Amino acid sequence: MRIWRPIVAAAALSLTLAACASTDTPATTPTSAGPWQFTNGNGELVKADKTPSRIIAHAGEAAALMSFGIKPVGIYADESVKTDPNLKGLDLTGIEILGEEWGKIDVEKAAALRPDLIVADWWPAEKAHSGLEEGVDEKSKKLKELAPIVGVAQGKSIADLAEGYEDLAQSLGAKVDAPEIAAAKKKYEDAVTAFKAAVAGKPNLTALAMSPADDKVYVANPEYAPELLDFQKWGLKVVNPDKPDPGFPYWENLSWENADKYQPDLILWDGRSYTDTANAEWGKKQPTWFAIKAAKANAVVSWPAYWLHTFGHFATELDKLTTAIKAADENIGS
Repeated sequence: MRIWRPIVAAAALSLTLAACASTDTPATTPTSAGPWQFTNGNGELVKADKTPSRIIAHAGEAAALMSFGIKPVGIYADESVKTDPNLKGLDLTGIEILGEEWGKIDVEKAAALRPDLIVADWWPAEKAHSGLEEGVDEKSKKLKELAPIVGVAQGKSIADLAEGYEDLAQSLGAKVDAPEIAAAKKKYEDAVTAFKAAVAGKPNLTALAMSPADDKVYVANPEYAPELLDFQKWGLKVVNPDKPDPGFPYWENLSWENADKYQPDLILWDGRSYTDTANAEWGKKQPTWFAIKAAKANAVVSWPAYWLHTFGHFATELDKLTTAIKAADENIGS
């Protein structure tokens, strides 16, 4: 999870795999075998004598595994598991919650779970897995001492990310050809088709992905946001900021005095829970917010910022964006 804040090996035991309550989850449970191997997002080949079965996972990665019927023994999240968009609707019964704040993981609780695998995205810009980036609590970094860590790299497409976790789930014994999985992919394909059609109907529409905060306005750099790269690939003119932060290139940081540097027709609003202050409220807190014409016109829609991991979730979010694009005025920013 790319946060704009300033800081910004045990043996395999019994199988702990089960179906979760999500409608995208297969009813069957996977089986375990060995030996096992998987290519990590950093290119490293990780091997084990037995297929891992006691898995600790970061929230989004846990949701991806659970969509294939693999239930981790522990989850750590960047916010409350009740509000984390990855985990909504999932049955977390029997799963140890190891953290609900970015950068803070209860490693003692994690060790007691005797994990044989930790699953977390690989972030190329930071050269670190989720929860182990620079700025996290030093005690939390000891998580990597408990078991091998694997994860799919955050790259150029959410589809690639979702397919990577399908490959990981299959390597762990999941049956990835279940009807529920095919249905989620079909829903995604239909959503992409509708999104493309909406964009084609507004060929001059420009969009800007933004995250307002008390100290600054943050403009997302699509180069490091695979969902934004997907939108661009499908025809939406998502603005690339001029000057991303060299040390943290996910964002260009603007002072509130310069909040109107860009004038898009549609604002893609960081949809994570800690940015849920309403558009109108930001206008009251920071009057220069309304210097952005799209903000003044309330031409804003939630952007699934840095959390998507499954075809089902992406389809749902694309449908919301498609509705907003159809309603947008492509002349607001001009």
